[in-house]
Amino acid sequence: MMNKIGVLFLLMASTSYAEHMPAPTDEFLYQLKQSLVKVATTTKSGGHGFGTGVAISKDHVVTNCHVLTNANGISISKWGVEYAPLSLQADWKHDLCILKFEWADLKPVAMSDNDSLQYEQPVISISMPTDSPAPYVALSNIKALYPMDDAEVVRTEAAFSIGASGSPVFDYAGKLIGISTFKSPGRKAYYYNMPVKWIKALLTHESTDLNALHDLPFWDAPEDKRPFFMRIVMPFQNNRWLDVQKVAMDWVVDQPKNAEAWYYLGASFQHLGDMANAIQNYKKALSFHQLHPASLSALALIAQSQGDSVALSKIKSQVKGISHEALEGLNDILSANQSPVNH
Repeated sequence: MMNKIGVLFLLMASTSYAEHMPAPTDEFLYQLKQSLVKVATTTKSGGHGFGTGVAISKDHVVTNCHVLTNANGISISKWGVEYAPLSLQADWKHDLCILKFEWADLKPVAMSDNDSLQYEQPVISISMPTDSPAPYVALSNIKALYPMDDAEVVRTEAAFSIGASGSPVFDYAGKLIGISTFKSPGRKAYYYNMPVKWIKALLTHESTDLNALHDLPFWDAPEDKRPFFMRIVMPFQNNRWLDVQKVAMDWVVDQPKNAEAWYYLGASFQHLGDMANAIQNYKKALSFHQLHPASLSALALIAQSQGDSVALSKIKSQVKGISHEALEGLNDILSANQSPVNH
């Protein structure tokens, strides 16, 4: 039974729990694309770099600072016209940089507030990858929200490639919620987006010099200095459950109200065969996020394996409250994980 659960844990994390919403129209997406720019740099060694940026005012563009690293020349292009920035505001720790221009007359996006984001909320990612002649659109869902520095880092399931760093992520109202920034290693990568709240804070910073000394971005810090949500990924994806447990235990001590931390601690106990502690920790996750999708799915699998039809029925009722699609997804997981009947 445990082997089957191990195979399906990643499936549980990727099941769609969002209410069905109409897909954005081509016209709506076209309007969002108007705010994107291609960011180009020349490096000190004579090379070239590329990224994506999005206008947040008629003369301000936000992108990732790592797009600008080691550059001695920066420009943006819009409809074939290039503009050089006048100044730079930088938050190197959070890997967000704002470039100011004159006469660019850009079309700005509206910025949302991360306080309103939800798990499985549908989102729109638009990027300008190096190998694409036109903006690339990806529709996906929010898979996790990680509290950090008075905001929430947003993990989505939309992959991004070279040249997409700095690309915007929108909600279905067309408001900017984040900037695509980095991914975890491996084939089953997690994709992380910096919250718009940090962009708003950066707008109040003084201008700085591109070559001024600066910190590494938090995601490029030494392993033991990275956020727990980064440290947990590789042990979790590689079934190193004792390592998952160690990281998760440190995480819940440091952030005792973090639902993700309690979920991963529950997962470690479940895969190590301690169902009582697994259930306790999954319920702890739900006490901070009552509709935490992965915790509900894990509890449903445990209830099914223990033949607890009452608990399973209650969980299904909770999941149905999220959406009918959520219930269908859970039923698929339960069916796939059902033990064969012995005759």
